[in-house]
Amino acid sequence: MSNTIRTVDIIIVGASLAAAAAAKRLHDAGLETLIIEKQELPRHKICSGILSPRGHRFILENFGPMPQQALHAPTACRGVTFHFPSMVSMSMDFFGGTTPHLHRKYADHWAIKSCGAEVQDQASFIRMQPQGDDQLVTTRKKGGAEVQYKCRYVIGADGPSSPVLRALYPDYPQQIPWFFVGQKFHEIIDCPLDDEYFHFWFHPALGHYTWSHARDGRQIVGVGFKRGDIANYLQDKHGVRLKPADKDHEGCAENFGPSLINRYVFGKGNVLITGQAAGFLNMIGEGMSCALHSGAIAGEAIIESAIHNRELQPLYRAMISTEVRRTTDQWNPLKIAFARPHEADFPAALMALPLKDRLKVLRDIWRFACLYKEFKWGREIMRESIARLRHGYYPGERWL
Repeated sequence: MSNTIRTVDIIIVGASLAAAAAAKRLHDAGLETLIIEKQELPRHKICSGILSPRGHRFILENFGPMPQQALHAPTACRGVTFHFPSMVSMSMDFFGGTTPHLHRKYADHWAIKSCGAEVQDQASFIRMQPQGDDQLVTTRKKGGAEVQYKCRYVIGADGPSSPVLRALYPDYPQQIPWFFVGQKFHEIIDCPLDDEYFHFWFHPALGHYTWSHARDGRQIVGVGFKRGDIANYLQDKHGVRLKPADKDHEGCAENFGPSLINRYVFGKGNVLITGQAAGFLNMIGEGMSCALHSGAIAGEAIIESAIHNRELQPLYRAMISTEVRRTTDQWNPLKIAFARPHEADFPAALMALPLKDRLKVLRDIWRFACLYKEFKWGREIMRESIARLRHGYYPGERWL
């Protein structure tokens, strides 16, 4: 181990979109910020890549127009199409117009380079130890050498399996349900699905999370907890004919629970958790916009804490409550029924259907929701929905 300990203001773990947003705020404020990333950059990122309009606006306002290399083809997505077992389909355009289809390997790297902060890749987070008001962070470079840093603040922006989160709460991963989400890539023989839309199936026989869309001349077929043969289903029901999956299929563990039941984790002391590591995930599985906004809030909270000598955790939790409200509203049945918490108009699309089809859709959604009863989320969702109605916000007592 090196005996030299370098001092910086902030260390951000993970070269993610959340990290880029936080680092831009911090760097622009004049704080010395170091991002550490365990992989070599630009690194591969498993992601469908369809960014929400809100996330797109954030990128334009903070980083500028995206380079062509940072986009897949088709480069834009017009909206979302929901498909149901009754064979009713509903297409909804995004409120903000078309939105980009990110190639995460290059989009994340572009944002990280644009934020202005220093980056150390091929450096794994090993541990952190409090030293008075500071943190001693130990990393390991590729090849085995350990490097230590002393910093005032740490941000964990390192995804759902966050090592920073596990360092704070070792038992947390065992307390929540995990979903394995995989996506395969098929060469297309014939695909009647509109390639301007992200397609999602509310079908309990196909799994907890099933989607498809075009990418770079192939078709993504994605599943979570696969229960049926989605490729055969697409051919039988939608006339989609695909070649066998290519060898570059991929998967990762995801946690959908915190956003549904307001069970976020935001850190301890001067260590903040943000992005999907904190539990942010939109209803259709898009976490990039949440990552960008929550990452920026983490950076802003540190700036406020440093300038005004205020305790960081209460400040961060007060500031992040707006992102909690926006994200958990998307899963709130009362908000879905009586408001418009999403970036496409589901109530209007539903009401545009004939009454008979509306009833079919509501029945199909109920049957799909029953797929999640094994996690016993129903009462928790309704409790949080009522609390939101009563208080105008989601109480923070359940946050870690």
